[in-house]
Amino acid sequence: MNQLVTTDWLNKNIEKVKILDASWHLPNANRNSFEEYKTEHIINSIFFDIDKNSNQKTNLPHMLPSKEDWETIVSSLGISNSDHVIVYDNSDVFSSCRVWYSFLYFGHEPKLISVLDGGFKKWTNEKRPTTKEIVSFDRSKYIAVENTSLVINKDEVNKNITNNKFQLLDARGEKRFLGLQPEPRKELKSGNIKGSINLPFQKLLREDRTLKKKEDLIEIFKSKKVSIEKEMAFTCGSGVTACILGLANSIISGKKPIIYDGSWAEYGLD
Repeated sequence: MNQLVTTDWLNKNIEKVKILDASWHLPNANRNSFEEYKTEHIINSIFFDIDKNSNQKTNLPHMLPSKEDWETIVSSLGISNSDHVIVYDNSDVFSSCRVWYSFLYFGHEPKLISVLDGGFKKWTNEKRPTTKEIVSFDRSKYIAVENTSLVINKDEVNKNITNNKFQLLDARGEKRFLGLQPEPRKELKSGNIKGSINLPFQKLLREDRTLKKKEDLIEIFKSKKVSIEKEMAFTCGSGVTACILGLANSIISGKKPIIYDGSWAEYGLD
């Protein structure tokens, strides 16, 4: 797999790849990612709207769309199955990892979907080329193949509480996990899924927002009593930051991430 590319690599290969700006912000952040994209983005990048490009037939936030809808979305962006897609974001929750996961779920070749390590912040700090010019590409004919083994539902999560088939890791901050801090979505109760392990995603990142080295990631997982060899699945507030833990585990183990798509947005409703 080719999970991460550096800013240096992207700068050198910028004409050979398709670039997506997948910035997304929590509802309480009071930021508009599309407006920010229109002001400044990496040259040649296309905006990917995580909310719009998700399942519109559920009241749960940004759930995976249907296969047909995904094909329509990706084709309209002008992305082909053979394109190497680089995803970045300018958000506190590293939403690029969610889009990386979605491409894997819908069968994009794992070597051809990568996250920009350090994101937009690192890119601009290094004074690399940005623009406000919006590009578009001719419509493609994208073919998706769903890998349903990469997603679990609430029923499987509940069964796992007794049968312990996999370790469930929760990417939310410790206070939210322990129910000491209210959820950003007001309709949700506080707390966590019984038996889940809290690993706040921020622990995996360096100061410059790049992901820590593989051996450091292994140590962080082990410090939470996670068995690296055993199956894992990932959850969070609404399925976005879970994908950061999934990316880290993919770097450690080479496995594709398994995500509880409903996450606490679904589980915390009861």
